[in-house]
Amino acid sequence: MDDDKLAIEEARRAGQHGAVKSQVEGEVQAEIADRATQAPPAESQKIDQVAGEFRAKAVDEVVQSEREVGRARGVARVSQVIDYIFFVLYALLGLRFLLALLAAKSGAGFVQFIVTVTNPFYEPFRGIVASPTAGGGHTLMLPLVIAIIVYLLLHLGINGLLRIFAHRKTAV
Repeated sequence: MDDDKLAIEEARRAGQHGAVKSQVEGEVQAEIADRATQAPPAESQKIDQVAGEFRAKAVDEVVQSEREVGRARGVARVSQVIDYIFFVLYALLGLRFLLALLAAKSGAGFVQFIVTVTNPFYEPFRGIVASPTAGGGHTLMLPLVIAIIVYLLLHLGINGLLRIFAHRKTAV
């Protein structure tokens, strides 16, 4: 019977020893994991500093992008207005060209209106080249064709400049 008591006591002690050993191992592993996740104070400060710099750069980039988008919107609106003005000018000059080609009566009110409105834009080109005339008063106004081409080139140049301003980078 002493042997049974001794064996039972030995089994109890072995069980206790295993439980204590498991508990200690768990605590040690938890402590190791905790220390592994904690950075040294100097390293933690450096991480915070780098993170702050990245955050500041990100905010600056967003602000810069917003400025660029706002500027591009404004330039796009100006470009639309310029396009509209030039398209109206093209239409008026084209109508004057068509009326001259069809030999419209110069005394008609509409013809006088078109000539009066387009004269300031046509005058710089009057007399550059001769305008051939066919029988019946039909005139091919070549200076008017030259005016339309010059205004088209001017329109393209202005839009090109606006595009440069809309897409310029203010910082590298």
